[in-house]
Amino acid sequence: MVFTSCDSNDSDQTNTTTAEAALFTSSNTSGKITYQDLLGSSATVKSFTIASLDAEGISYNSDTDAVIVASRTGNKLETYTGLKSAVKAGTDNLVLALSSLSTEFTNARETAVSGDIVVVAQDQLASNGMVNKLLVYKKTTTSFTLVKSFTTNFKLWGIHINGNDLYAVADLTSDIVLFKDYMNTASGAITATKRVTIAGLVRTHGITYSAADDTMILTDVGSATSGTDGGLVFIKNFSTVFASTAAAGTIAMTNQVRIYGPNSLLGNPVDVAYDQTAKKIYVAERLNAGGEVLVYNYPAMSGDFAPTTIRLEAGVTSVFVLRK
Repeated sequence: MVFTSCDSNDSDQTNTTTAEAALFTSSNTSGKITYQDLLGSSATVKSFTIASLDAEGISYNSDTDAVIVASRTGNKLETYTGLKSAVKAGTDNLVLALSSLSTEFTNARETAVSGDIVVVAQDQLASNGMVNKLLVYKKTTTSFTLVKSFTTNFKLWGIHINGNDLYAVADLTSDIVLFKDYMNTASGAITATKRVTIAGLVRTHGITYSAADDTMILTDVGSATSGTDGGLVFIKNFSTVFASTAAAGTIAMTNQVRIYGPNSLLGNPVDVAYDQTAKKIYVAERLNAGGEVLVYNYPAMSGDFAPTTIRLEAGVTSVFVLRK
């Protein structure tokens, strides 16, 4: 089973009687989330209204039929249910089943999900005292309970859980950061296990990792005002490459496969998801055309590759792929 995006859903879903593959997106302008059946005969995209105009960090659990987003409108986690029945009936009536308190974070940028654990990345803002924070919640059928809270000494954006470890991008830099065994770390200021620089990358945002083929994928937004300088960075054999790179060291471009250039249509790619089975990469491109979902084939070599599919999606902020 594959659950992948800049966030990660490593939940132990065991019902494999029916194959599923779907793409989900959130928006910071439309008050909508979208669903697309990747196994269907048509590429029809269905949109659903949620309570939050501005949402980030979407994920989906098919066993519980539950979508989770981090609401930037209400500054809380929200769970919506009833997607399967709404898709079948052609209705727009998702149910806001539960939410966290609205006093625990502001300016959320991403979530990462593993089982009943949901991690929220809070980006610094005047309203939160310019504090970058990782908030760890335990999800039940009735609530989200905050169990840990970590402050970081770098600006947060994308995060990804892999087993007991948490990866984060250091926004405004070319760096990624590893926190090993983060759940066994006491709340408070958290110290990075390792931080490395990605050569040739200007500003990291989106992050996802596929353990199935040991590939790390990062997005580069470059300059926030440029619609042509974005890119994707693929690091194959990531476990070996990362382990062999010293703390504060650099992962050279010789260890990367890259998609950059005008044909790529990448300007501000803020999130990325990877379908390892189909070898497809899904990107939330926030700047160009007011928001687009771009789809790429997995590249064998670096190049200025055009997306295979372009879909307008106003304000798109996050992408999530489910395959089981």
